[in-house]
Amino acid sequence: MEFERSAGVLLHVSSLPSRGPIGDLGPAAHEFVSFLAAGKQHIWQVLPLSPTGYGNSPYAASSAFAGNPFLISLEVLRDWGWISAERTNSLPGAGRVDNLAGNGGAADFASAEEAKLPLLYEAARNFIDHALDNEKTAAQWEEFEQFCRDEAAWLNDYAFYAVLRREFKTGQWTEWPEPFKRRDPKALNDFGAAHSQALIQEQVLQFTFSLQWDELRRAAETHGIRILGDIAIFVNMDSADVWVHPELFELDEKLHPIRIAGVPPDYFSKTGQRWGNPLYRWDVLKQRGFDWWVDRMRRATALYDIVRLDHFRGFEAYWAIPAAEETAVNGKWIKGPGEELFRALESALGSLPLVAEDLGMITPQVESLRRESGMPGMKVMQFGFGNKGAHPHLPHRYTPDTVAYTGTHDNDTTLGWFAGAGEAIHAAVEAYVGPVGANPVWALVRAAQASVAKMVVIPAQDLLELGSEARMNTPSVAAGNWSWRAPAGAWRAEIAARLAALADVTDRDNDPLGEIKAAPGENTEE
Repeated sequence: MEFERSAGVLLHVSSLPSRGPIGDLGPAAHEFVSFLAAGKQHIWQVLPLSPTGYGNSPYAASSAFAGNPFLISLEVLRDWGWISAERTNSLPGAGRVDNLAGNGGAADFASAEEAKLPLLYEAARNFIDHALDNEKTAAQWEEFEQFCRDEAAWLNDYAFYAVLRREFKTGQWTEWPEPFKRRDPKALNDFGAAHSQALIQEQVLQFTFSLQWDELRRAAETHGIRILGDIAIFVNMDSADVWVHPELFELDEKLHPIRIAGVPPDYFSKTGQRWGNPLYRWDVLKQRGFDWWVDRMRRATALYDIVRLDHFRGFEAYWAIPAAEETAVNGKWIKGPGEELFRALESALGSLPLVAEDLGMITPQVESLRRESGMPGMKVMQFGFGNKGAHPHLPHRYTPDTVAYTGTHDNDTTLGWFAGAGEAIHAAVEAYVGPVGANPVWALVRAAQASVAKMVVIPAQDLLELGSEARMNTPSVAAGNWSWRAPAGAWRAEIAARLAALADVTDRDNDPLGEIKAAPGENTEE
């Protein structure tokens, strides 16, 4: 699919400086859209919006289809009349004000679980009990009923999974009592009858997420801003997806994984990365016309304007690790579904706005699959300064079918990376962009923006010139990730003006008249 020449910012919703313990879809998200518009940015990239799993990772979600309730704005629910201001003000961090230089406002997932989630359930109960009390909520109830019909393919099962998870105090569904582990129809029917209100509350929270996300999408669309979303190739073992569809995954007779996903030793880890996700039975999926993937991609394209496929190389070949192995060293490459999957998706859904995350050990076969599928790939400038073999990550080697980054959520911030780099890297950077002193951030941003890459996306931490304290994720490190949060007042007018000036001069402002405007002093007459 052809993309416009444009620029944007990478910032996950949880990193917004919202009121409360975690960023959400409320006023702070809309303020960020206004900042992007002022900076003539036309892409907002987010990480997966799914409910987070182990380690708070959005890439280890409890559902590939559901939205994360933590991201629902209580302020918006208050404005809807679902909950009182007194109750929302009781939330820890409801009046947070952060120091611009600090990281004291880190996303607090524990507080979101312990303090915010009960308020969300309270608001859902209020809506259920009083939806018909006034015209506005009565209309919302009609929308809710339609939402349940439209999303029934995943919504009901997810609601059961979420309630059973609370009931048995674990998301490890293989540890549930046998009738629930095996999805015995009678056991589920009896449980549903006994827990009908809890199930409806889960459905209401998903509806609420959808309403607030759709409102934010409309606000972004008003300014010509497209949401670049992210889906992980694999799903979490502790998820509604595997519980509902065990036949689609490599599981043994006890429903435990036979082989799991990961990557071999690489730049990030000498022992590789043992992700632990169960592997797909691609032969079964192929026999079914890849129906589950069609449903997943249909959902993704309903949420996002552009979809980034994380770990794209796994569609060509994936690293399969015996489940008993403690590291990823002793795995092997197995052929993936390749072009057959993408043909099936296109046949079912039409041309798709996809971006391939093609970082890591990329073979000619992976590159061929990306090109055949018509997807732009990714380049990361931080990778480009190590040696000549890394130079494809530098702007002079880019091609138009590229999404260029200074760094991603898996990298250190550019300032942190540069501070920890050696003299050889410093010399290479200055040879490329000129003297930078101790701070190369904006010089590298300019270099990326000036390239031929159709899309350039800059992490918000780089725009704020933050160091390693603002890193979002360190691959292969289990704890301490995903908590960075932008400080209040971060989206300053001078940063927006700087971005807008760059967008103008590098033709990333999407100005429809830009190509026909005459240069100063140029005679446009015939």
